Amino acid sequence: MSKEGKVQIKQYPVTGMACASCAANVGNTLAHIPGVIQANVNLANQTVQLEYEADKVTPQTLKTTLQSAGYDLLIGESNRAKDALEEEQRNHFSELQKRTWWAIGISVPLMSVSMLWMDMPYVNYVMWGLSTPVVVWLGRGFFIQAWKQLLHRTSNMDTLVALSTGIAYLFSVFNTVYPQFWHERGLHAHVYFEAAAVVISFILLGKLLEERAKSKTSSAIKKLIGLQPATVTLVDAQNKTKEIAISGVKIGDILLVHPGDKVAVDGVVIAGNSYVDESMISGESMPVEKANESTVFAGTLNQRGTFKMAAEKVGGDTLLAGIIRQVEQAQGSKAPVQKLVDRIAGVFVPVVIGFAVISFFAWWVFGGEHGFSQGLLSMVTVLVIACPCALGLATPTAIMVGIGKGAEHGILIKDAESLETAYKLNTLVLDKTGTLTLGKPSVSKVYWQNDSQRSLSERVLFSIEKQSQHPLADAVVRYLDKGEAMLPLEAMENQPGRGVIARYGDMLWWIGNTKLLEEYGFQVPEMENPDSNTIVYFGNNRALLAVLVIEDRIKAGAVATVHQLRDMGIEVYMLTGDNAKTAAIIAQQLGISEYKAELMPSDKADFIRQLKQSGKIVGMVGDGINDSEALALADVSIAMGTGSDIAMDVAKITLIGSDITKIPEAIRLSRRTVAIIRQNLFWAFAYNVLAIPIAAGVLYPINGFLLNPMIAGALMALSSVSVVSNSLRLRRG
Repeated sequence: MSKEGKVQIKQYPVTGMACASCAANVGNTLAHIPGVIQANVNLANQTVQLEYEADKVTPQTLKTTLQSAGYDLLIGESNRAKDALEEEQRNHFSELQKRTWWAIGISVPLMSVSMLWMDMPYVNYVMWGLSTPVVVWLGRGFFIQAWKQLLHRTSNMDTLVALSTGIAYLFSVFNTVYPQFWHERGLHAHVYFEAAAVVISFILLGKLLEERAKSKTSSAIKKLIGLQPATVTLVDAQNKTKEIAISGVKIGDILLVHPGDKVAVDGVVIAGNSYVDESMISGESMPVEKANESTVFAGTLNQRGTFKMAAEKVGGDTLLAGIIRQVEQAQGSKAPVQKLVDRIAGVFVPVVIGFAVISFFAWWVFGGEHGFSQGLLSMVTVLVIACPCALGLATPTAIMVGIGKGAEHGILIKDAESLETAYKLNTLVLDKTGTLTLGKPSVSKVYWQNDSQRSLSERVLFSIEKQSQHPLADAVVRYLDKGEAMLPLEAMENQPGRGVIARYGDMLWWIGNTKLLEEYGFQVPEMENPDSNTIVYFGNNRALLAVLVIEDRIKAGAVATVHQLRDMGIEVYMLTGDNAKTAAIIAQQLGISEYKAELMPSDKADFIRQLKQSGKIVGMVGDGINDSEALALADVSIAMGTGSDIAMDVAKITLIGSDITKIPEAIRLSRRTVAIIRQNLFWAFAYNVLAIPIAAGVLYPINGFLLNPMIAGALMALSSVSVVSNSLRLRRG
């Protein structure tokens, strides 16, 4: 996606990131390149969303710079880049799986030896032999990445693992080869081969479980992409059919869609009819009837009949492609709370290393006879237990699952900030027409005053309205249309503000409001006061023939939606440009006590401004061009997907389709997502704040407790997995 001018916004896959510190390093490296405006790194889906000036920096420059920092940016065609990333992730997962099981397989006998046969001759050499392949070969990735970080004067989780296991391993090698160094000083030469190997095994296992869990967070995107068929049936100029790849479809091509087929591109039905399941796009479960001139969308499922369609939008221009693009960009965006986490992650590893060194010297100085070896063990434990991954994954995993969950249910969320802000909403302003009502006037009742020539009267009325330019005429035409031909009218005249007049036969016929009724000398008939918008009168120069009640019906679910919003503690307002009487009737039916009528677009925006100035967190829901200014001003803007393109462009959340019940669903999704983020962050911070001092030995003077490095490794692995698993609970909501 690109903005106007030379500023580009693009998302690229990144390889080589292992933890939150990596994400911070990637972001800082890219942000300091001249021409880069913003770089948002998402650790969870291994991507970076870049905003940059295309005339100052190229993708190749971005790639080269990032490679120099020890990472890589996959550029080129977006699909190829995604395929390359997926292939690399599959290979990485397979390799990680092998390394993990080999490490565990070797560590089990190593632990057995260290626990059961410590008095066996040359036991230290046996443990050295068993631990070496785990540390040097299976754990080599930690040391390679740590070395790369050191060359670029940065650090990450690999630095902590490499330092802790490397120190434990080298210290043990020294004590095995040169034990007399300690014996001459009256001390025992301890070895920690099993600790180094088991820590690496646990961390590899943790990373394996984390990768498996993280792959589930992007399931929504995979489902959406899976909606696109690989091939289509093309109908050529000779009316012959042939199978072609979806990439070969061009605008104007005629495609044949059989029952059970997925619609390949956006287009319009030109022959045949069917029912199409659009739930994967709109979230609405009922199949939609499709006939001549009906619009169909890529990714939807044809259920019963066969139809031909003309392709109107292909490739990246289809509705489905747009949804995929927006979901990807939204999942790559950052919630405001993530900025604090990023700052902490940027200094996390150096602070942990400093704390580990301090604990080592504290033990050495104050730890007595075994102070040095105990200090070394404490330093290793601190380095092992610290987990920047949990911090880095806390927010993006929840955001990815939350936004993906919304997309599956027809709620398109444009960025993480709007998802987080919707949590705070306490006031929601609803536009009436097209949001609370169908936005499509229809005839609800007709009171015939004279039935003697009703058949002729209906045909005359149909013929007049068919040629009328009045917005309500379509409602009358739909009501009366029986497939009959129009009558030949004469002297037809539109009278703005009153109605329409026409001559047929030897009579003058008219349809309009009370002004036209009274002009012909008729009195307004007594009738029940209908709960409708507009009363239209129809007659001729001899008699009043009919009274038509035209209304914009309230949407199914609108009343329940208003009640749900109230139960959620949200104040509900209704705004409309319609007259006060109509607004009062609709508001009463909906159970809305606060409403304003006869508003211009600027009045709606002023009302939003007033609510915000009074300290309220305001959401606005609308569907028309006249709502766009108010939508732009609201803290959270929600557009109905059946409305104008401008409203959808301005809004931060779009409800695909017209189902109003998705409004409280979107707010509930926001609340669940923010709750998960807070739980994740609490766990990640609490874990590190408590675990690091305990690993350093702060409890030893109190109760003699010292944490084993192997247990520390298991806890560190568990912390990352728990954060990702907690985020995945959103999928069940």
